Amino acid sequence: MAHHNMRRALLAGTAAAALGAGQAGAQELEGYYELDPIYFEAMDPVSGAADRATSMYVSGLELERARTGDLKDVFAGIASVSVGGGIPIAQKIFVNGVDMLNLGVTVDGTPQNNRAFHHVTANAIDPGLLEQVRVDATVSPADAGPYALAGSVVFETVDPESILEDGRNFGGNVRLSYGDNGETFQRALTLAGRSGGLSVLGYAKRASGEDYESGAGDTIGGTAADLDSLLGKVVYEAPSGHRFELSAQQLRDDALRQWRANFGGPMKPGETLRRYETTRSSYSLRYENTMATGLWDPSVRIGYSESDVIIDEPWDSNGLSWTKSATLQNTFNLSMGTVDAGVDWQESFGEYDSPDYAEYQTETSRTTGVFAQARLTPTDRLGLSFGARYDWQTFEGVTGKEVSHEGASANLSASYKLTDSFTLRGGLSSVFGGIDIEDNYTFSLFLPPFDYGTLDASRARNATLGFDWERGALKIGGELFVSRIEDARGGSDNFDFESRGFNLGATYGWDSGFARFTLSKSDAFVDGDRTQSYDALDFGAPLGTVMAFELDQKTGIDGLRVGGGLDAALDYEMPSGLDDLDGYAVVNLFAEYVPPRFDNMTIRAEITNLFDKEYADRGTYGGEYGDVTTLKEPGRTVSLVAVARF
Repeated sequence: MAHHNMRRALLAGTAAAALGAGQAGAQELEGYYELDPIYFEAMDPVSGAADRATSMYVSGLELERARTGDLKDVFAGIASVSVGGGIPIAQKIFVNGVDMLNLGVTVDGTPQNNRAFHHVTANAIDPGLLEQVRVDATVSPADAGPYALAGSVVFETVDPESILEDGRNFGGNVRLSYGDNGETFQRALTLAGRSGGLSVLGYAKRASGEDYESGAGDTIGGTAADLDSLLGKVVYEAPSGHRFELSAQQLRDDALRQWRANFGGPMKPGETLRRYETTRSSYSLRYENTMATGLWDPSVRIGYSESDVIIDEPWDSNGLSWTKSATLQNTFNLSMGTVDAGVDWQESFGEYDSPDYAEYQTETSRTTGVFAQARLTPTDRLGLSFGARYDWQTFEGVTGKEVSHEGASANLSASYKLTDSFTLRGGLSSVFGGIDIEDNYTFSLFLPPFDYGTLDASRARNATLGFDWERGALKIGGELFVSRIEDARGGSDNFDFESRGFNLGATYGWDSGFARFTLSKSDAFVDGDRTQSYDALDFGAPLGTVMAFELDQKTGIDGLRVGGGLDAALDYEMPSGLDDLDGYAVVNLFAEYVPPRFDNMTIRAEITNLFDKEYADRGTYGGEYGDVTTLKEPGRTVSLVAVARF
């Protein structure tokens, strides 16, 4: 908690790169680059803990460049995080081959409602309002909350203090962008002000455009941008360190989409475009003491998140999902580390309402848990993190039947420096999952309804073993991983899902730039056999080998830097009877200029998909099915972005 103010101070002007396996970064200081892990400490007060050894951090520089993009742009360069689907409301996110529906996802400390409504994502977020992003892959700590089966993802929105320059009580920025493929125009305004310990922030963004063309020159219907995003935040911090934060955000996408929004075309005759009205909201109230250093260091989080999807055709489908949450926690600051302990509560709800087709149907889950997580460094070379939680769940189904489950979870992570340059690390966890709320559209599809008496509580078992090696400006890391979710829910039945594979990554920084390469290989299994997308739906996907490369270089011209990246996947052989997945390689370039006399302005030109490659991202649904038209990514797109800060 006490690192909060330091974090805000160090985020500005940072250029960092995070390995897909382990940690590495490049921070721009006085005109040159150096690898600097303090950047991560600034973002995350326990970044050096053993349970963060496989965590992936998105740098401030990368977030800045993704603000006029989507979540695919946020995670560009991190191969172990795959984002499939060419438009925000259809994007599915996979971490080490596991669908993010099975990770604990928070925005400003508020757990998100991680239930998808048929063919629509559960995790649409506007990168324009993000200040921090962290992915904890495979093994989650006990204080990540319930349902963090195979990891967690932490999003933090921008603070007023990070917008305001020292000594100024009012400021903000204007951001404009235009992309020629789809004629997408985005405009965003951020305003912030403060008086004494009180600071406020307001953010608004509008994106509009036309349908984009794929690499083959085909216009993909239902891909036009039509998005509104809002964020409001009020912060009060007393001189004694007591900090209260209230934030509210909403993202709304209302446009004609494909009959199935995550497809690139119809499957059956007569399936035309239809309107999807989707609204995601999240509200957070938090308290902490930024100056607490002893045994009494409490924090409180109260939140509400909601996803509302309305599809008028053909049955006036209305899908509403929400989660209410509260967490009371205390951090015991010890000489060799910290212990976090507390209690949390979540109530999640899903409903399907179709006056023209089906009766009002709901599922509800209520979970109360107690937890403790220790993060200790007994010696300079040894790091330990271990914790446990116990959860009680009550689940009510569409038939009104109530079932109760309870279970314990435990985790252990360790890292040991064999030499000053070489570190071994690993982790294990067993996580109680209970019963998931289903895709609420499917409530109406099962006649008779779900038989909840046949469902068992799920449990995830995870393991990772890896290394980090550092020599000067070069860092190399990697790990093996396996995530197994036993008794995963599929309607009224249970099955076992597993994703296993490995990650490799390397980062090298020099005086005026840095380069990063990451590679991730994962395979998905259902009941022990290699699987296809449909059988693993909502739990994972067959991704195979995915690679990413990024390069950033200052030029000899003051204020001008150039760079680019490569997004690639290898051919992947599917089980017999299915189409194999074709590989692809996509090149992106950029040039960014900050005029020396007007350093409050940034102008950036980008070319994505330089060679007009026709492809669907490996995380996009349906590539192995001949009767599915996959949602292709945009072809060559030239974009211009202008940012003015005041």
